[in-house]
Amino acid sequence: MSRPATFVPPPGARAYSLRTARGEFAVVDTPAADGVEPRGVALLLPGFTGSKEDFNPLHLPLAARGYRTVAVDGRGQHETDGPEDDESAYAQEELAKDVLAQAEAIATEPLHLLGHSLGGQISRAAVLIDHSPFRSLTLMASGPAQISASQRQRVQLLRDALAVMSMAQVWDAIQAMEAAPEDTDAVRLDGGLDNRDDLRRRWLGNKPAQLLATGRQLCAEPDRVAQLAAVPLPFHVLSGALDDTWPLALLDEMALRLNARRTVIEGAEHSPNTDRPLPTARAIADFWDDLLAL
Repeated sequence: MSRPATFVPPPGARAYSLRTARGEFAVVDTPAADGVEPRGVALLLPGFTGSKEDFNPLHLPLAARGYRTVAVDGRGQHETDGPEDDESAYAQEELAKDVLAQAEAIATEPLHLLGHSLGGQISRAAVLIDHSPFRSLTLMASGPAQISASQRQRVQLLRDALAVMSMAQVWDAIQAMEAAPEDTDAVRLDGGLDNRDDLRRRWLGNKPAQLLATGRQLCAEPDRVAQLAAVPLPFHVLSGALDDTWPLALLDEMALRLNARRTVIEGAEHSPNTDRPLPTARAIADFWDDLLAL
């Protein structure tokens, strides 16, 4: 059975502020399970409007396979602080350098890096700066370039709203749009979690400048797959069987260009981590395990 998506860290996990050379970042850190031989460490990056809690359903099944997992809130995201209005702090290169600092603070050994959606593109940017802290890169529901036209329209609606409304007012507007029958323009809150009080609290924790800057990145990201393919790392492209942010054909093609492992999780959409966490965790751990045999 799938583990329910929740904001409560799983048993054995520790939530704390990770100190790095670039500031402190809120994390959920879950060790390998007791009695299981440790097999590696992974850094998990969430998507746009998401947070470290989006990975809560993956921690225990990955721990059972011997992997310590550290899920992080990026700068200005949920429980990690950042500037309210300075978008320059959230330039993709700055966020990528944050990832390198997080990796340095977590472990001395190379880490497996996994990014969901926007987190995948930030992960890519980090690897392109310096791949040496990493053992592998998994791109989960994260495509080669800008998001689809329908999703660009939704992000633009959000940016327009943030220009004239408070975060609380935008939240209320999103809820009203989601409740409207047959509405196709509501802004989806990434991650797939369900508790509305927790989702509201997370939303209000986000810094407006972070949402504006990263939303702009999603709408204008260039295709950097050829650059990534030149990096000497193993790659894994994982997605659900349906995705309206990057069509599956684009993800299939990206995997070919990267010579990457390609996994499609049946019954999942843009958030396989919460839609189908057990088969998702199994596919991720199988990829990591196979690298140990190389």
